[in-house]
Amino acid sequence: MSGRIHSLESFGTVDGPGVRFVVFVQGCPMRCAYCHNPDTWDMHAGTLMEADEIIEQYERNISFYKGGGITVTGGEPLMQVDFLTELFTLAKAKNIHTCIDSSGIAFQPDNAVWMKKLDDLLALTDLVMLDIKHIDPEKHKELTAQPNDKILAFAEYLSEKGIAIWIRHVVVPGITDDDQYLYKLGHFIGGLKTLKALDVLPYHTMGKVKYEKLGIPYKLEGVEAMDKDKVIEKKQVILDGIKARRAEDADQ
Repeated sequence: MSGRIHSLESFGTVDGPGVRFVVFVQGCPMRCAYCHNPDTWDMHAGTLMEADEIIEQYERNISFYKGGGITVTGGEPLMQVDFLTELFTLAKAKNIHTCIDSSGIAFQPDNAVWMKKLDDLLALTDLVMLDIKHIDPEKHKELTAQPNDKILAFAEYLSEKGIAIWIRHVVVPGITDDDQYLYKLGHFIGGLKTLKALDVLPYHTMGKVKYEKLGIPYKLEGVEAMDKDKVIEKKQVILDGIKARRAEDADQ
């Protein structure tokens, strides 16, 4: 089975535990205003690759991946569930740690056939890195052109299935840095039983040049990069929300 692949990165260090072989798949229905990979949006672009080709490339540098593994990101990996299942089947046969970096937008809880495929994939998945763009439904639509109900439901589903979760959240000045929403985000993810880590990332403008090359208007024109020192403060707000939720759950 072929997958649509945007690119491969041999030595990823921010895409899960250890040094990772990172597979960027092609295609994403999200239109995040701060996306730094707009060239991955097109569902029909990219290069067709077989799963065994990717495993072969991983094995060329296998000595570097001790404590690491394979991460599939994008684009949106869950738009290609069948391909991921084949790739992760080959990976687990070789005892390779597997990670999906997803927005959760492809989650289809009302589609029994798709859910069966998802369960098969999750049985082969060691970690899901879930990007929650905004906890507020309306502001999420403004930011990504998509609702967030399925994304939050996906997070809860992963928790119920016992899948380890790393939450990622990008802090954008004036857009996702409001303390009331950050606390609410923390309160939500504090209820996830399998939450293992929280990455709070500063917004940057390095992807802007891609929009210029692609002739796509950059929605955050004029928004400055996030101060990295302030990100520490914003992360604490989320952590406060997590602690509050866990305290509430402990009292029940």
